[in-house]
Amino acid sequence: MDPRKNGRGVERTIEAVSRQIAAMGGNVFEIGLFNPDAPASQPKMVLRTWDADTLLRSLAWLRRENREGRNIYIRPQGEHDLSLVDDLPKSAVAAMKRAGFNPALVVETSPGNYQAWLRHPEPLASELSTATARALAEKFDGDRGAADWRHFGRLAGFTNRKPKYRDADTGLYPFVRLIEAQSGVYPEAPQFIAGVRLALEERKKERQQLRDRAGTGRPGVRLPLKSIDPFRNDPKYGGDGTRIDLAYAIYAFSNGATEVEVTNAIRSRDLSHKGDEKRRNEYVDRTIRKALGAVQLAGPGR
Repeated sequence: MDPRKNGRGVERTIEAVSRQIAAMGGNVFEIGLFNPDAPASQPKMVLRTWDADTLLRSLAWLRRENREGRNIYIRPQGEHDLSLVDDLPKSAVAAMKRAGFNPALVVETSPGNYQAWLRHPEPLASELSTATARALAEKFDGDRGAADWRHFGRLAGFTNRKPKYRDADTGLYPFVRLIEAQSGVYPEAPQFIAGVRLALEERKKERQQLRDRAGTGRPGVRLPLKSIDPFRNDPKYGGDGTRIDLAYAIYAFSNGATEVEVTNAIRSRDLSHKGDEKRRNEYVDRTIRKALGAVQLAGPGR
């Protein structure tokens, strides 16, 4: 390889990563290095928690891992003021801007496919953050399975190693490109967050009514929630993880659990057989939607 070309590549990666983390804000990031085809002796996902300086000092190692097959992802550590909308065409990004949802950051993850990070006026609690991400995905037809407060986005300056994007002629993979890095709060944020918060409170009230109807006898009192383990050990489910997850989700929502709690319970088992991270997220999302639908059908007045 021409060392001059390699040098320019390093410089472009440094510039892209520097601009992306500046636009994302925050002091500490979680970096995920994912290879679904990693040998059994290696983990499929390698996680690192770094501040910005450590991340920039580690770019040479990340580039090497990327060349050897790992995709490079990033998300803020802890609760934060961003929402990721994944799997968007260019037209959807333009529609966001026209509607007052100007992204703080736009990343092209593969040719013609984009991720947009939107900045809110303040950090959002995990439940509100997940609800906001889902509302944004629904509004702009993004990937609902990737809409939660902890989802990784791709880090610009590295290649997208998914086999379907490999050029058959050259053997090369496309680079993840930083398209925009504005960092500002989107104009519609206050009104939109207020609407999501109101809808979330309404859902909580509905679940409280379900709990009261279920027989606690004391409005506002939540009975201790069973873990998912008794469901997994119940012989009537025959060890069928999908049936178990749905049964537990219906039980948990009927007893006032939050979506974050149910998601964490479902994810406490190995879901790697469901496919890559996107497919696992889609599975969890489908299970939650089915469970919420079942609970709502059994709601007051039915």
